Amino acid sequence: MCLANNITKMPRFKTIMVTGGAGYIGSHCVVDLLEAGYEVVAIDNFANAVGDEEGSPALQRAEEITGKQITFYKADLLDKQQINNIFDKHIVDCVIHFAALKAVGESMQQPLLYYQNNLLGMLNLLEVMRSHNCYQMVFSSSCTVYGEPEQLPITETHHTGNITNVYGRTKYFIEEMLKDLSAADEKWNIISLRYFNPVGAHPSGLIGEDPTKEFTNLMPFMAQVALGKKPVLTIFGNDYNTPDGTGIRDYIHVMDLAGGHVAALNLLSENHVRLKVFNLGTGKGVSVKELVNVFERVTGTNIPVKYVSRRLGDITAMWADATLAKNELGWTTKRTVEEMCTDFWRWQTMNPDGYPKKNKTTVIVVNGKS
Repeated sequence: MCLANNITKMPRFKTIMVTGGAGYIGSHCVVDLLEAGYEVVAIDNFANAVGDEEGSPALQRAEEITGKQITFYKADLLDKQQINNIFDKHIVDCVIHFAALKAVGESMQQPLLYYQNNLLGMLNLLEVMRSHNCYQMVFSSSCTVYGEPEQLPITETHHTGNITNVYGRTKYFIEEMLKDLSAADEKWNIISLRYFNPVGAHPSGLIGEDPTKEFTNLMPFMAQVALGKKPVLTIFGNDYNTPDGTGIRDYIHVMDLAGGHVAALNLLSENHVRLKVFNLGTGKGVSVKELVNVFERVTGTNIPVKYVSRRLGDITAMWADATLAKNELGWTTKRTVEEMCTDFWRWQTMNPDGYPKKNKTTVIVVNGKS
């Protein structure tokens, strides 16, 4: 049971609920949680992940990697009663909340879908947590809350809210919601982690990023081109005010990111922070062109590229100042850009079609016509 109001010394958490646990970042985080000794209850509705009523291949492989069991429920945060029933079955000490729709382009085309899923899902979750006396949360936020940076590197005190896309606005609105909540009720104990650009895969090659929608992230698209499954890598914009004209981002290995969540749990279990925000990034900017060059070098592949015009809302350059996470969470990144590319390539070559998907060749027959 959460004892957030005991602000002197709180017991180490035992059971962690991971929403969106079957997704890319969620599944890698689950591995780190299990290896750190936590029990995991994971939920996912498979909006962004591969799976079905029988479970998640990513989480089954997380069990294989760790030799530990995961309790999994196919569940949707928009179904409040369903979430309530899961909390009734488990004493949840802390929630790590990953579950959200996350494609920037899709968010611009379907804003109501994003507001409903991301905001209402979070409201339902918070209300169910409160009714079960669980007040501890690690929230998966994003560097998109900063908008176009006013200075680099970006610290946590940088202005937020001047956001260029709907996805980022949902993260910003949730952060504002959490501010109001923690100010109104001192029981809450929340850490919001602003990720920069997660890439890479678990070094075993068993789990990795398997997009269920059109490829929007750079590395999976690049790997598909390297495998010959896509003809060319499309790069949006080569006329930015950067050394090589392509956008600059702070790429962080997904396993370093996972470690940031375990560090956040450690802080929450020992301190009552009310609400704290941390950047998770390497502190180094890498251009799109540089990342492609490193990927080609470490994998021995050739990636043809095609430059097209910039996308609406894309930012020139951003990278983190992660000093606060180092000082207060005791967390720093350990893995290089070369390791990000090597680990992702291992995942992709071992799983060229991603996770096994059932019913790939199923033909649906309607009124006698397929």
